[in-house]
Amino acid sequence: MTGTPEPMPGMDLEVDGEVDAAVGEAESGSAAADIEPQSLVSALEAILFVVESPVARAALAAAVQAPVPVVEEALGLLRTGYDERGAGIELRDVAGGVRIYTRPEHAGAVEQFLLDGQRSKLSQAALETLAVIAYRQPVTRARVSAIRGVNVDGVVRSLLARGLIVEVGTDPDSGGGLFRTTDVFLERIGLQTLDELPSLAPLLPEIEGLDALSGDEF
Repeated sequence: MTGTPEPMPGMDLEVDGEVDAAVGEAESGSAAADIEPQSLVSALEAILFVVESPVARAALAAAVQAPVPVVEEALGLLRTGYDERGAGIELRDVAGGVRIYTRPEHAGAVEQFLLDGQRSKLSQAALETLAVIAYRQPVTRARVSAIRGVNVDGVVRSLLARGLIVEVGTDPDSGGGLFRTTDVFLERIGLQTLDELPSLAPLLPEIEGLDALSGDEF
């Protein structure tokens, strides 16, 4: 018996899947071709400048909406650029990801700068942030920002560098890092334990309202 054979069950789905995959590959290649190399390098550098731990290449690719091989190539350009101009920073592969670090040969200068910073007085912003952490610990940066009404990322980094606070885990709800004060903090303010901190009630009678204002998500 002659004629065109009937398609087997599932054949249409299989063919459609192959077409979709081919289209997807073509679109991915097209998107990669449209990416401005220097713009991509700059975007990756900006991301790596603000992170506090190594970032996986897949996460970077998702952030800049580019294929992982394209991101890998851009990271190579960023690394080479740092090396060729003798920058004080370098791009390292660490813990399955990448992160920007200061170069080992400048460790002495960086250490001296941080030590000088520890001996200098805290700014008003740092004092306020430290106070919130001391009374609300362990607390996330997002919650501190909500209570103070300003971004505290830079201040938190300064307090970490001075050894006054330390990251102690991750908030189970938001995924943000949790911070608390250290023994150095107690030593600097002349206390034995956190129980000796003065009560805030006489100073901030509306303190209970802060939780409602800042929101449970923090």
